[in-house]
Amino acid sequence: MTKPTAPLQVALVGYGYAGRTLHLPLIQATPGLALHTVVTSRPEEVRDSVPAVKAVPHPADAFADPAIALVVIATPDHTHAALAEAALLAGKHVVVDKPFTLSLADARRLAALAAERGVLLSVFQNRRWDSDFLGLQAMLADGRLGTLSHLESRFDRFRPVPRTQGGRLDRNVWLDLGPHLVDQALLLFGVPARVGGLIVRQREGAEADDWCQMQLDYGRLQVVLGASLLVAGGVPRFAAHGSGGSWIKYGLDEQESQLRAGLLPGAPDWGRDPRPGHLHLGEGRIEDHAVPPGDYRIYYAAVRDALVAQAPNPVTPAQAVATMAVLETGVEAARAGRMLQLPLTAAEIAALAAPLFPPLV
Repeated sequence: MTKPTAPLQVALVGYGYAGRTLHLPLIQATPGLALHTVVTSRPEEVRDSVPAVKAVPHPADAFADPAIALVVIATPDHTHAALAEAALLAGKHVVVDKPFTLSLADARRLAALAAERGVLLSVFQNRRWDSDFLGLQAMLADGRLGTLSHLESRFDRFRPVPRTQGGRLDRNVWLDLGPHLVDQALLLFGVPARVGGLIVRQREGAEADDWCQMQLDYGRLQVVLGASLLVAGGVPRFAAHGSGGSWIKYGLDEQESQLRAGLLPGAPDWGRDPRPGHLHLGEGRIEDHAVPPGDYRIYYAAVRDALVAQAPNPVTPAQAVATMAVLETGVEAARAGRMLQLPLTAAEIAALAAPLFPPLV
């Protein structure tokens, strides 16, 4: 396939919450990307908010348009695999919102298809560029935690009343929020030896699982991932413990809240988190450390550079397959009530980039 040139014409498939609130402003804020088409059943909303952008009712209309180089899929989870496959078969480069797919088999099939067609396939793992996660990386790189022994990473919300009728229904929390947690853990530490945990439905009348806790076994290092829809506050986003001390970070990255409030990416204070991380050094010694600002625009800039300048894909199909393997194995482990090994092949593991902080065995 001929290497595309900037500005890359982009089709956004889906104009619900993710498409309208996250993808559209980030695409528009990225030099070298031009939003060309939105696929939606509500074209009047597109005309009202972005009148210069074309609105079409069917994905096939966008996939058949030779002007479009990149397709961004921001539709309901169960449609991701089929839409990504159709776009890849049409020769388009593709970004898929998380979760990439709902099965490891579909993730592998799409990764193979993208390689066969010679097109870029990437997953929108935007929370690699969260302020809190960047702060954790900075603290691990600093070395003051010593040998890391235990990391807890949580993504919680407070939705005590289930959404069971009409509109956006609640999604199973492990497949909804788990992809963020898993992707971050794999980026930091690589593939765990085993995965285990619990998935529970706690709220009265809930039709989707709303609490989970997963354990990733790295030997000396143990990583616990958790998510709940019944946490109103007071729980750390990250708690990292090592031989030199502990780093605790409260509060979630501000970018999604800023986007919901109508703040444009790149505005003053964009991605800034006023809450520092707390480094506990024992004997009552505590230091506050500011965290770097987050910036989701880095993801789309990296996608642009991968297409026009042969830079690395920011989230590769191999990484997406590994994330799906952990998610699927976590579900199976919860059902079996025991730790399970990941079903990744040696070739799939070898295709992953080296972890940022390989754990001691």
